[in-house]
Amino acid sequence: METDTKQNEPFVMEMDKGRYSWCSCGYSNEQPFCDGSHKGTENRPVRQKIEEKQEVAWCGCKQTKNPPFCDGTHTSL
Repeated sequence: METDTKQNEPFVMEMDKGRYSWCSCGYSNEQPFCDGSHKGTENRPVRQKIEEKQEVAWCGCKQTKNPPFCDGTHTSL
């Protein structure tokens, strides 16, 4: 049984240039990134390429309309 690890706020992180897989289901123990916990569900990670070092607000509630980034949706949940 999966454990829901979503949170009602973004994961604000300083990210290096690279490719990342954002967890879209909320089951990953490596939030906000995918660890494969979605296997057996219809959920898939969202792949994101970061072009330069920057601060990123990854969605924590998994309800964003702009995946994988926070759009403030968590404030109305």
